[in-house]
Amino acid sequence: MIGTFIMVGIRHLISLEALDHLLFLAALAACYRLRDWRHGLAVVSAFTIGHSVTLALVALGVLSVPTALVEFLIPCTIVVAAVENLWSRGVRPAGWQRPVLAGVFGLVHGAGFATTLGQLFDGGIVFPLLGFNIGIELGQALILASIVSLLTVADWTIRMVVAGRDDATRWRVRLTSVAVGGAALVIAAGRLPW
Repeated sequence: MIGTFIMVGIRHLISLEALDHLLFLAALAACYRLRDWRHGLAVVSAFTIGHSVTLALVALGVLSVPTALVEFLIPCTIVVAAVENLWSRGVRPAGWQRPVLAGVFGLVHGAGFATTLGQLFDGGIVFPLLGFNIGIELGQALILASIVSLLTVADWTIRMVVAGRDDATRWRVRLTSVAVGGAALVIAAGRLPW
């Protein structure tokens, strides 16, 4: 049973319905390089903790959030993460700020996951919630590793094209953040709840 929900979590991340989730991971990962994997993993884990809290509260009926509002707020979190990247001027944030930001945004995303997972409940929520979270965490770690690898290649390419440019990572962070933030703005505009 738990294996089924692990697969549901992984499949949720690789479906077209998860484009906003992938954009969110790209916004969070934009300021990291491969050698920053511990920071990236802390951010992804904080996100998982945040969405687990909301997911459990919504699944148990303790919290009720309008679906239209949640679907609008999810791309807004992506825009905020992208703007935060631009605000930090491409410097990789270390410390507690980025994981806290991801955890808070995870609260919003968890309400969105609740709809997906809630449709699959036919009894208790412990095993479905645990399995889904394991699947999401595994999927996020793999996707984050892929994104950071691609971004590292982008750094190398920028350095090669612009003759050893020392601030290649900063340029890549800016370009990635603008692209991801712009895509999220388009998604948010299409999901206006009013």
